Amino acid sequence: MDKQFLISKPLDDEYPEWFAAEIELVPYNDLIGGLSDSFSNTLQFLSQLKEDDFMYRYAPEKWSIKQIWQHIIDVERILNYRALRYARMDTTILSGFDENKYAALSNADNRAVKDILEEYAAVRNATISLFKSFTQEMTLFKGTAGRSVMSVRSVGYLILGHEIHHVKTIKDKYLNR
Repeated sequence: MDKQFLISKPLDDEYPEWFAAEIELVPYNDLIGGLSDSFSNTLQFLSQLKEDDFMYRYAPEKWSIKQIWQHIIDVERILNYRALRYARMDTTILSGFDENKYAALSNADNRAVKDILEEYAAVRNATISLFKSFTQEMTLFKGTAGRSVMSVRSVGYLILGHEIHHVKTIKDKYLNR
């Protein structure tokens, strides 16, 4: 059986400055443990929300909580793909994506909360499996998407920080009404 190593927080030079705010939100210095812990805490938090909470928007142009959560799932999938490409030393410059277009076309508001949370669980479990499959050396490999050059481990911490950012936004702007 392979011994798992600690995937520690990336150094500042492993990711662009525009991702620093989300990566710096991560309180963990163990990516796999952080992904697991955050997943448990987040599911507990989301399970306490009422059905109408998931449809709430604090302003007409803002996403519903269902759309936010679908956004988190979509971004996690995209970032996993990037991490895989980078870990395989693929030097292809990957394209970006329009998060607003993805949200608008996600059909999230017409989906059952249960289904969205099941998808979130499947994606998070796949994320954990993917990052467990990497060697320590692979976590330091870098790749490029658009203008963003990042290490594999910084992509993992961005996944985690992105979720933490949105949970904080939900608590601050959606549930304090």
